[in-house]
Amino acid sequence: MAEFDVLIRGGTVVDGTRVPRFVADVGIKDGVVAQVGGRMNPADADQVLEADGLVVAPGFVDLHTHYDAQIQWDPYCTISGWHGVTSVVLGNCGFGFAPVRTEERDRAMLTMSRTEAIPFDSMKEGMIWDWITFPEFLDTLERIPKGVNCISYMPLAPLMTWVMGLEAAKSRRATDEEIGEMQRLLHEAMDAGACGWSTQRLGEHSVQADYDGTPMVTDIMSDNECLALAEVLAERDEGFIQITQFTGDLQQDLDFQSVLAATAKRPILHNLVAVNRNNPSIHRDRLKWLEECNARGERVFGQAATIRASFTFTLEDWNLYDSSPAWNYATTGTHDEKKVKMADPDVRQRIIDEIDEAIKKLGQTQALGGPIEELMIQDLAHMDELEQYVGMTVGQVAEMRGCHPVEAMLDLAVETDLAAEFLTPMREQNDEWMAEMITSPYCIPGVSDGGAHTKFLTAGSYPTDFLMWLVRDTGRLTLEEAHYRLSYLPARAAGFHDRGTLTEGSPADVVVYDLDALNLTPEWAGEIVHDFPGGEWRRVQRPEGYRWILVNGEVTFQDGEATGSTPGKLLRHGRG
Repeated sequence: MAEFDVLIRGGTVVDGTRVPRFVADVGIKDGVVAQVGGRMNPADADQVLEADGLVVAPGFVDLHTHYDAQIQWDPYCTISGWHGVTSVVLGNCGFGFAPVRTEERDRAMLTMSRTEAIPFDSMKEGMIWDWITFPEFLDTLERIPKGVNCISYMPLAPLMTWVMGLEAAKSRRATDEEIGEMQRLLHEAMDAGACGWSTQRLGEHSVQADYDGTPMVTDIMSDNECLALAEVLAERDEGFIQITQFTGDLQQDLDFQSVLAATAKRPILHNLVAVNRNNPSIHRDRLKWLEECNARGERVFGQAATIRASFTFTLEDWNLYDSSPAWNYATTGTHDEKKVKMADPDVRQRIIDEIDEAIKKLGQTQALGGPIEELMIQDLAHMDELEQYVGMTVGQVAEMRGCHPVEAMLDLAVETDLAAEFLTPMREQNDEWMAEMITSPYCIPGVSDGGAHTKFLTAGSYPTDFLMWLVRDTGRLTLEEAHYRLSYLPARAAGFHDRGTLTEGSPADVVVYDLDALNLTPEWAGEIVHDFPGGEWRRVQRPEGYRWILVNGEVTFQDGEATGSTPGKLLRHGRG
């Protein structure tokens, strides 16, 4: 019998711990790193991967995904799996599919069709739905083929809906008895292997609303309900919390998350920290808050938006203007209902009147997608009479037509049967500020939203962009620091036991790549592929430069092509 199942020879090892890089062989046996260092005999291995001149590093850990549905038909959780991600966390933002009663499955999928913009027809055809309770959902995750490892939160939206009923959860606060039942079910989920719980609290005018335009159940949940569930984690001394919160008063929201961390006595993953190109105080103030929390013993980590990505979208699918009630109204309903609303002068005027307040709602200097007048017009359904506008900004079209940019955008949408395609401009990012943010002891890169917003976002490519931009092209980070941030730190923050390093005894999740050859294809906006169930399409962005990706010691991708191997595991309690 061979000493090693796989031998990776002669690569530059960057092990994720910040130890300086070194050239070494890596021997893998039974899914575990058996030996690192020295020159090993290739005759002692069943499979030899020649890595001379390549980087050998731990697989990336993606903490913020929505692959709960997609993992059932795509075991590699692409886009993330293409880009070296070997472990993912499911159930973010309080959204998911368990517990869900049989008769409520369609409603659960409708919810995700808007708030996370996952195609309903794909979910309808591609999901297995052989569970009802959360422990049963984990059993399904364990059973199905996987090309990545996964852990899952207990998402609070289905939990609250299960206990209270949907309408009650959207209209009143839970009784003491209902809170007690939620706590019991959370204990049950944690016993089964959940990693904690997640929630989105965005208030009455949620930035990410339900399919009918109303707030998500968790958007209006009370502090008391959150703290009661935090007490479960404190009692168990296990698990962690992911929270996305902005209800209109930023300081009040941060103060509450500090109280939440103190109550849970467990790590909090705070969404999100971002660099604004014009105002460094935005990320610096958030970093100061993270430092103050941790100085008090409150373990709060900031999930940092690091991807340089554009949105390419149509108003048929776009949902990220929901902080404006008028935009929310105009972009919900059937295709024909949307067209009628978008053509209505009163609706248009309401949108125009609400723009400033909607931007303020996001706590930034611009709404998601950027100022409407700066949007580029990428495609107008190949209509000859409109082709002159392709390549222009919405602001330029508005000037030509003598109208407000909102009116110009809506005119083009209606005139093309909602097929007009808008591109957010690729902004010059400040790499100095980005490095300042990401080298905080408490910041983790990513926020891929993998599996969500499938028709206008390709942020699952963030590990590749991170290495290209901040390591290779600008030199702002060393390879050692980059791999610590991409693997070791997220694994430790989120309770992955033994993952995130390339050290002897650790599970053999490995990326082998050529740093000089790393690239994104297409470079910015991605490309359309028709590979989802139900005849649906999505926008993707593939990488170049990854020679091999291994999960639990088996090669899952070679030169960008899936091998068909599915060695991924459900990591109950982060172990396995």
